[in-house]
Amino acid sequence: MAKIYIYKAMKKHNIPEEIFSLITEEEIIMFQELQIKIKELNNKKNLTRLINGDDYWISQVFDSIWPFKTFPNINFDNKKFLDIGSGCGFPGLAYAITHPTSEIYLIDSSKKKTDALKSLITEINFKNNIHVINDRIENLAHQSSMRNSFNIATTRAVSNPSTVSEYILPMLKKEGLGILYCGRWTDKESKNLDKTLEILEGKFKEKKKILLPSDKGTRNIILIQPKNICSKIYPRKVGKPEKNPL
Repeated sequence: MAKIYIYKAMKKHNIPEEIFSLITEEEIIMFQELQIKIKELNNKKNLTRLINGDDYWISQVFDSIWPFKTFPNINFDNKKFLDIGSGCGFPGLAYAITHPTSEIYLIDSSKKKTDALKSLITEINFKNNIHVINDRIENLAHQSSMRNSFNIATTRAVSNPSTVSEYILPMLKKEGLGILYCGRWTDKESKNLDKTLEILEGKFKEKKKILLPSDKGTRNIILIQPKNICSKIYPRKVGKPEKNPL
């Protein structure tokens, strides 16, 4: 009976059925609250166009959280989590909602976006310890307090897989996991990533692909891990990984 009630309430608020299989009622309420607050900030700061209907619930929420539900042999709870280029909080805040025992670090080079993230965290009752840092990952990765200290690191809508691997791998602990959100995935991109991982002393772990609901496109998730300690020269200076991928 409770599930039927929740489902009807979701349909009333135009929440896609696919979300129902991924998150709890409490999490749905938090995502609704997050949507409201992002809309309020968006009127002042123009943070994102993905704030209504399926643009929010599929392209933001579903896309952010499904990877953490699709690898049953991996425990994603109670981790030290890093989101590089967090924007308005996806996947970082989405992961925080669904994994309340994890400690969260949200990194973005845009002060407008980190100010917005701080406002969201102040106004919404997250259970996590959440840190927001306005800086470039190329700088933070060379700080001893940050380097090799995370269980999970993610990037979404930041850059190509080779570039973001250079951001991610230096941040991970020995058994840490990098999660790359990619659209299309070709043999050429796979070979480029293999080359990059070899240079960075990393390794490919697993890949999964889905068609996002509501015709929101193809999504590939690539999991990478450290193989050995990444050289201290990586990531290179600000802008180098983006302009000249390994």
